[in-house]
Amino acid sequence: MEITQEQQDGGWVEVGVNGRLDSYWADHFKTVLEDLVRAGTSKVRVNLAGVSYLSSAGLGALVWCYKHLDSVRGKLVVTSPSAAVKEVLEVTRLGALLETEAPVEGLGRRTTVALGRRVDRDQVIFELFGPSAAAGLACRLIGDPRPLLERGFGPADCRTVAFPLAGLGLGLGALGKDFSDCRGRFGEFLVAAGAAAYLPTDGSNVPDYLVTSADASPELHVCYGIVCEGALSRFAHFETESNVGRVPLSRLVQGYLDLAKADRIGLVLLGETAGLMGAALRRSPGAGAVAGSPFAFPQIRDWLTFTAERAYMRSTALVVGVAVRGAPGPLAPLLRPLGKDETLQGHFHAAAFSFKPLPRGELELRPTLAALFEQQRLQGILHLLADHREAVGLGESEFVRGGGWFAPLE
Repeated sequence: MEITQEQQDGGWVEVGVNGRLDSYWADHFKTVLEDLVRAGTSKVRVNLAGVSYLSSAGLGALVWCYKHLDSVRGKLVVTSPSAAVKEVLEVTRLGALLETEAPVEGLGRRTTVALGRRVDRDQVIFELFGPSAAAGLACRLIGDPRPLLERGFGPADCRTVAFPLAGLGLGLGALGKDFSDCRGRFGEFLVAAGAAAYLPTDGSNVPDYLVTSADASPELHVCYGIVCEGALSRFAHFETESNVGRVPLSRLVQGYLDLAKADRIGLVLLGETAGLMGAALRRSPGAGAVAGSPFAFPQIRDWLTFTAERAYMRSTALVVGVAVRGAPGPLAPLLRPLGKDETLQGHFHAAAFSFKPLPRGELELRPTLAALFEQQRLQGILHLLADHREAVGLGESEFVRGGGWFAPLE
């Protein structure tokens, strides 16, 4: 079998297939289509004029691509079908794939996509939705991070916190009812719009999560953290200019600060990664007395896992946190430089999922995150860090495209 690709006007890519599209070649064909979706292609023409045989496996690859493109409000069209292909499509009642605009029954329906306002910032293209100004998030600190460096956390240092459905949170904690239940599992957590995820430090290294119903708030037992309450009412897609390919986290955050016209924001980011950089606790600071600082050498090797190279490449990452440009104010104890410019500081945690393309147009936060946790596999959680050491530094977490919900901090 031979597969060709051709760029066409209007953002279309035509994929030409010649030969038998059977079980043997279906996986290869699906990989080609998947690579196009990952590359950001949203409109695909599949020319099947040269296909002499189409099996159910080959048809399944077509339907898979149709569903994925439809989920991001794109299009897949079969053009010039051979007689063998047309017969299979008619027998399976998937002939609507031959029509550009008609929906296929049972595969979802197309919707009109609202257009946002385009804003270019430092080789990143943003498409902005929502009100021109947004109400701020009420932000507060929970607990004190100092016991992590001094003696570990005891029952008096931690508390159960119900996180607001409208807003975000992150810090060190665990899903559980009280200190005794959580003491051996405290790890990095993030919360946004009723979805909470954390990385237990009980040795399993398997992240856990909870997605609540519309009238219930997620509860975690927290050692310390940040809670921001209020509507993340503005949303902006982002993608890099074609000659750039990827964008570091610090540049993305600068862009969202500019869009918010503020020097402090809360941000929930969902994007395709080009690699994440960060660290995660290996031991719970609530499990017993800490002999010296966990971050001193050599005990840091027992307490923290660092990404020695870019992790979770080509995954979909949910990133939750706060950023400050300039004087850090009350958030100072929990902020770290995001890039080489130390005037930009933040605290961000990331949950990495199996790849899922982000739909075009304006998105609602809660249903988007609910679908992410329901449909994709949660792979890991990191506290994102930048490594800009001369010569040996590995840089920052980088992204290809995605979107973010944001609001200024009060």
